[in-house]
Amino acid sequence: MPHYFDDAHRQQIEALRQRFTARTEWPTWLLLIGVYGGWFAIVLGSGWLGLWWTTLLLIPLLVLWLSVQHELLHGHPTRWTSVNKVLGYAPFAVWYPYTLYRDSHLQHHRDEDLTIPGVDPESRYLSAERWQGSSLFERSLHWLNKTVLGRFILGAPLALLALAGEELQRLKNRERQAWLMWLTHGALTVLMLCFIARYSVLPIWHYLFLISVPALSIAMVRSYYEHRPHTQPEQRTVLNEAGWPWRWLFLNLNFHLVHHDLPKLSWYDLPEAYRMRREQWVARSGGFLVQGYGQLWRRHGIKPIDSPQHPFI
Repeated sequence: MPHYFDDAHRQQIEALRQRFTARTEWPTWLLLIGVYGGWFAIVLGSGWLGLWWTTLLLIPLLVLWLSVQHELLHGHPTRWTSVNKVLGYAPFAVWYPYTLYRDSHLQHHRDEDLTIPGVDPESRYLSAERWQGSSLFERSLHWLNKTVLGRFILGAPLALLALAGEELQRLKNRERQAWLMWLTHGALTVLMLCFIARYSVLPIWHYLFLISVPALSIAMVRSYYEHRPHTQPEQRTVLNEAGWPWRWLFLNLNFHLVHHDLPKLSWYDLPEAYRMRREQWVARSGGFLVQGYGQLWRRHGIKPIDSPQHPFI
């Protein structure tokens, strides 16, 4: 359910939704055209650009694509789930099928379950039982993953290993939906990689491990400190006043509490929704405010931000 501070706030948000921009969703349509067009232009132009310029251009484009997929699963730019699924199914970022991301992320939006291990699919915390049963090596990895540098280096590999374990188990259990999803995603990924091999200078291994994995690593920085354990669900979600390059790459998801409270609000309206009630948002978050990703790098580049073990579970 959306959260409004009062009736006037409800009317302000409704006014944002009734603007021509929100009714037509033209910024999101432009993003879709830009990402698709940009991907093909860079791949097809890679012979002229060269291997490393192609790499440097594709990495942020894939980060942006992950953010665009997030908009699609929340009902933008159309209200039709199946249409958004078609628009977002391109496997540019390789590793996560769109429907898997969609279903797990929508489950993550149950705010009363945020950060709870085994319940919130995006939790980065361990239960006391699992923590106590972990080896010294596993604990060290989790502690490193609680630093920004560790999240950047280890976040993607750890997430992919966890994904492989969970999905292989589903396939072993002969879950029909899992098999259909991975066969579809796998077929599209093979077609994409064949296209890359035929029409670009990029080796397939290079795209997989030196483009898609670094893109996922950058996306991991966004989720590094989006949530924290707290007794009050609304105080588990951050407000990050990030600078414009990060806001563009992450499509304003740094205003994460605003997004969780108003999940149907489009990415381009989140900053205005935040500015019009900033003091109330900060109060609602319990002061869970970060002054940009640079602050996180300075304070927690090599220092864990909190414990991997959930304090209440």
